[in-house]
Amino acid sequence: MKAIDNKELEVALEALEKERGIKKEYLMEQIEIALITAYKNNYKDSENVKVVIDRQTGETHIFAVKEIVEKIENPVLQITKSEAAKINKQLEIGDTVDIEINPRNFGRIAAQTAKQVIIQKLREAERDIVFGEFNERKGEIVSGIVQKADTGIIILDLGKLEGIMPAKEQIPIEKYKVNDKVKAYVIDVVRGTKGTPQVIVSRTAGDFVKKLFEFEIPEIYEGLIEVKSVSRDPGNRCKVAVHAQNENIDPVGSCVGQKGVRIQNIINELSGEKIDVIEWNEDPSIFISSALLPAKVMAVDINEEETSARVIVPDDQLSLAIGKAGQNARLAARLTGWKIDIKSETQFREMLMKMQEEQEATDENIKEENNEE
Repeated sequence: MKAIDNKELEVALEALEKERGIKKEYLMEQIEIALITAYKNNYKDSENVKVVIDRQTGETHIFAVKEIVEKIENPVLQITKSEAAKINKQLEIGDTVDIEINPRNFGRIAAQTAKQVIIQKLREAERDIVFGEFNERKGEIVSGIVQKADTGIIILDLGKLEGIMPAKEQIPIEKYKVNDKVKAYVIDVVRGTKGTPQVIVSRTAGDFVKKLFEFEIPEIYEGLIEVKSVSRDPGNRCKVAVHAQNENIDPVGSCVGQKGVRIQNIINELSGEKIDVIEWNEDPSIFISSALLPAKVMAVDINEEETSARVIVPDDQLSLAIGKAGQNARLAARLTGWKIDIKSETQFREMLMKMQEEQEATDENIKEENNEE
């Protein structure tokens, strides 16, 4: 039976496989499913039907699938063994038999219904392909054109898909306008309400900065320098810890570049966000001291059990070490993974004196108690 122009269909399927990567066999299977739907919609029949398209000739065959029984209770779904034997003598009770049928007028309407379902399946297949492409791009930077920027959520045109940048993923000081070109970091790929893939992007993620360093600094791209950690206050300040296995490579100097050219490109991309590039060190005392730059540190007392550190700085460096609204200390703590308590030299001396006085008082009490005894 010829419900659809087989030659036209063959050409279309081959073109789709070649141009869009949708497998011909997959489409054939979807057409068979579509034709079953078309049959049931047009004939309102309760038959259990199967559709097979001959892969060589393209001809469509429709079968009623019936169970072989001793006594028929439902002639639409069942057949006796004697009737089934006319088709295949080896069939037994409990088996099923395919009986080819040729329903009247199964033509234009059925074909149109089938084509609609096929189009839907094609769209789904295309969405799956695009979803797979972008799902593999998680952790990468993409460029897009702003489509919408008036609802708090920024919608980007990424070509095949939309990029969605929620408010929390936007750098607070940035203002976006329609047709602006924007770079962003892919944090996730999800399916929307209608199954359409959506790319969730960010400009506030620490990994966005990490990727920008990879693009701008060849030594990082080549693996000679490693970005160990990043901590950000998006739009304001960022700290990046870098490390080189080769002692002959200056990781900080390489990242900053001659006259700061390399780091300036990244700062420009982040709308002027200040970046402190710090050399990572396996010694937490040294690493914490570096992380608190530009403040100068006198001493670091490490408590490994609590992953905490007490840092002593000169009196005139206290506000610099803590930073405005605690920003510098907070970023240093995130960068190093240590809880940091910063004290000025005077505060530390006063604390030591108080501890000494308390200890002396305790010793005096113990001495008095011993005398009374």
